Amino acid sequence: MAKLYFYYSTMNAGKTTVLLQSAYNYSERGMRPLLLKPGIDDRAGHELIRSRVGIQAPALAVGPSDDPLTLVRNELQSGNIHCVLTDESQFFTRDQVYGLTEIVDELKIPVLAFGLRTDFRGELFEGSRYLLAWADELKELKTICHTGSKATMVVRVDEHGYAATEGAQVEIGGNERYVSVSRAEFKLVFYGGKRVRMFDPPEQTEQPGLLDS
Repeated sequence: MAKLYFYYSTMNAGKTTVLLQSAYNYSERGMRPLLLKPGIDDRAGHELIRSRVGIQAPALAVGPSDDPLTLVRNELQSGNIHCVLTDESQFFTRDQVYGLTEIVDELKIPVLAFGLRTDFRGELFEGSRYLLAWADELKELKTICHTGSKATMVVRVDEHGYAATEGAQVEIGGNERYVSVSRAEFKLVFYGGKRVRMFDPPEQTEQPGLLDS
């Protein structure tokens, strides 16, 4: 039976690597996976999914007004699709997540959606909110904070290495802009009352996570 799976985590937990490995496994068995990604994520180009470890695969870009169900129906004209895999799924809208459920329920194709759960403020992304609500199965991919504790939150970092507490929810970036931290470290950043340096400038020697006096 086809299901909608939501694989969620913080940054640097290997979500994209797991997605690409899953796509490879389908292909290796003679089945056809279809990869989708939000068009807003253009770090690797609009029609390419690339992981931090360097592996990549072509994907269809989903624009803000595109319906994933329609895209999959169009692709079915050229042959069967055995699985749909979506990267950066937190950027999908409510309607697009509904379209993912329709791929499962109407077309009977399993969907594996990968994405972040929360933004740098600790708030749910729209796509994540509805994936958490509507997915058949939720699977957490784990990573750790620099403290050694389990990382569950994401902190955005400015150009000086300090944690940002204000700004737009969506700001595309990689390892140089985001850090995965534990809830305790996240609370230190947002509610500790002082600026927190997450990355040291080259001339500094303080340890990441220390309060700036």
